[in-house]
Amino acid sequence: MLHDLQGEENMSTIVGMLYGAVKENSQRLKSISEGMSQEEVDYKGPSSHYNSTAQLIQHILYVDLNWIYRLEGQPLPQSLKDKYGPMIDDNNRLPMVKGIPLETLMSNYEDVLNRLKETCTQLTDADLDNIVTFGHENEKQATIRWGLWHIADHNRYHQAHINQLRKWYSEK
Repeated sequence: MLHDLQGEENMSTIVGMLYGAVKENSQRLKSISEGMSQEEVDYKGPSSHYNSTAQLIQHILYVDLNWIYRLEGQPLPQSLKDKYGPMIDDNNRLPMVKGIPLETLMSNYEDVLNRLKETCTQLTDADLDNIVTFGHENEKQATIRWGLWHIADHNRYHQAHINQLRKWYSEK
């Protein structure tokens, strides 16, 4: 198997490379979570002090969805906020997610990735210089280029947490 960061045929070169990084990380997420039981998906680590795989996948999905709408220059619709949010709960933690099958979480995540793919086909390399706002109160700024990189980086960051949860689960 050849690893590369090429985008789809109908993407500009740099957009395609950045999308390729997101796509590769999404494939890795599917691979590392494959075969998890519901108990393992909901497992919150020793003493239940950590975010579960379910919480982490839901979080990745919701962050990516927010970025897609930023890249498109549109607000996230309330219906999607209600379905997948909030970003954090009243205690500034990831919201509780429990009892949702891995297949459902990954199917929802795949829907978001398909939407990102569609968005990336509409972007040109020149669009990557455009600035968007982000953060809990839109207090930060970034280029679209950075936003696409962040989608890939953020996903991979939480994959490390999922790998640790899997290790703890197998040792218990």
